[in-house]
Amino acid sequence: MDRDRDEELLRGRVYGTDHDDPRPGPRPGRVYAELVGGPLDGLLLDITGRAPGDAGTAAVLPTELGAFGAGGRSVYEPRPGDPGRYDWSADAP
Repeated sequence: MDRDRDEELLRGRVYGTDHDDPRPGPRPGRVYAELVGGPLDGLLLDITGRAPGDAGTAAVLPTELGAFGAGGRSVYEPRPGDPGRYDWSADAP
């Protein structure tokens, strides 16, 4: 699969859902933030139930799509003033 096709398949999906999940999108009653930039661009991150102090905490997400491949992680930071978006800041091993 090429990179453009991978990106198309990810857009609008919730991070962590299975590729064969018949409902990969957002679910009622949940709160999501959009991941912006980096390898997980366009995915939605479920932030339901995060304590107010945790809302500003970076999300370190396992992914094979980042610079370090299998076993790598991508770091997303909440966008100041916009809790509905987390911006990519780095890939980590």
